[in-house]
Amino acid sequence: MSYFDAILLGFIQGLTEFLPVSSSGHLVLAEHLLHTKMPGVAFELVLHCGTLLSVLVYFRRKIWGLLKSFFISGMTNERKLAYYLIIGSIPAGVAGIFFKEFFERIFSSPWVTSAMLVITGVILLATAMVKVGDKNINTMRSLIIGLGQAIAILPGISRSGTTIATGLFAGVNPVTAAEFSFLLSIPAITGAVTLKFKNLMAVNSAIGGQCFVGAVIAFILGLLAIYLLLDIVKRGKFKYFGIYCILVGLFGLVYFV
Repeated sequence: MSYFDAILLGFIQGLTEFLPVSSSGHLVLAEHLLHTKMPGVAFELVLHCGTLLSVLVYFRRKIWGLLKSFFISGMTNERKLAYYLIIGSIPAGVAGIFFKEFFERIFSSPWVTSAMLVITGVILLATAMVKVGDKNINTMRSLIIGLGQAIAILPGISRSGTTIATGLFAGVNPVTAAEFSFLLSIPAITGAVTLKFKNLMAVNSAIGGQCFVGAVIAFILGLLAIYLLLDIVKRGKFKYFGIYCILVGLFGLVYFV
């Protein structure tokens, strides 16, 4: 893998991890279109570590509050949010453990990935028909959003797009849904990295430089994507990503037929 490939894949991972366009879907299509290949699972995990760091940096104060809430009795709101994040993380955890081989097979098909991108686009466009809600996260809504995250393990189904959309469908305030989606990515990415930690430790020293560059690019673009998406959600422009996903998905369906 060249440094150019590492920069390009880091750019794609960082920008698309939090924008509702599916980072996994774009990485699958990029590999097939550019005839490049990630040097094993390790490099993909390194990129995910980069985007994980970006959300940790952006939400550092809120995350610190969540951690403190377990030891300070008066921080009930923070403790409730921590509980909701645990509930919301369960569906993806169960799906990842019991359907691991199925998801890994799906990741090899650019045609299926393209079809899933079209589905993501339809989901995002459907949010335009939902009245803007003002509800907060509760146990049932966190579980619903968590189910959306579980479905998004499929390449081409956007994790951020599906979780925010399911939150909007459940009547959650858009900004609250977006922030919950970002926070929900922390246990999801951490869990994925932990399950394949041995692969991460087996990074080939020959591509150590490429891994570092890719992770740095993913971190910077991931941080930018968080700022960008929160602004887009506030301005009610979230649904327009659906058009992009449908166009990219239709291109893939024709190209990889």
